[in-house]
Amino acid sequence: MELEGKRIGFALTGSFCTLSKIMTELEELKKCGADVFPIMSEVVWSTDTRFGKAQDIKEKVTSICEREIIHTIVGAEPIGPKHILDALVIAPCTGNTLSKIAMGITDSCVSMAAKANLRNKCPLVIAISTNDGLGANGKNIGILFNVPNVYFVPFGQDDPTGKPDSLVADVSLISKTLEYAFDGVQLQPLLKGKKE
Repeated sequence: MELEGKRIGFALTGSFCTLSKIMTELEELKKCGADVFPIMSEVVWSTDTRFGKAQDIKEKVTSICEREIIHTIVGAEPIGPKHILDALVIAPCTGNTLSKIAMGITDSCVSMAAKANLRNKCPLVIAISTNDGLGANGKNIGILFNVPNVYFVPFGQDDPTGKPDSLVADVSLISKTLEYAFDGVQLQPLLKGKKE
């Protein structure tokens, strides 16, 4: 499955330490010819961190995607009724956002985008980045495994000794996961071992 011409929503949430890797994957999607619609959680939109200033992140995302960023619930709501997207990627997807999607909570622009996309039965690709994936959020991952049209970018423990509950997706597999998702298939293996 080619990604050329596909309308892909790409939502960023607040796992700030992974955002630099995500920019590379955004660029890859554009190189594949995808029409990328950037979406940014309210936290990423407005928060300066040690990993970068919000304004710099916004400028980089806008430059890559050549589109304005959706960053409000009102901005994300039309995704459903107007059938704006062919698929939505959430990368990085924090445990907070993951739990909202699993529980049907729509109180942020990213959870609204996910709800709007799923109502159209379009693929939702999740690249998790959460410190509690094997803890409090384990049940939410399990719930989403059983939701039609939800696909996970393969993931694993990033620091089994220091952070044994932490799970992080291999973001280099976002495009490949998307390609499989368009065919209705979960990319395997889903669980990755820690790279030494």
